[in-house]
Amino acid sequence: MSEALRAVIAFVFEEQKLHRLMANYRPENKRSEAVLSNLGFEKEGFAKAYLYLDGAWRDHVLTALVNDVA
Repeated sequence: MSEALRAVIAFVFEEQKLHRLMANYRPENKRSEAVLSNLGFEKEGFAKAYLYLDGAWRDHVLTALVNDVA
């Protein structure tokens, strides 16, 4: 999974010239936290009741990866 995500990140930064990518995950999702951290995403904040999922409003951790080259 990480290899595919690294390829996507390279594509959007190098080919599409995007400046930043954002990814959000639920606090209890430790696997998503680990994947994003390993890819270089940094925690930027916390959004209470961010999305309505599974019948309830769910909190999310907000992360981003900035392309310092662009």
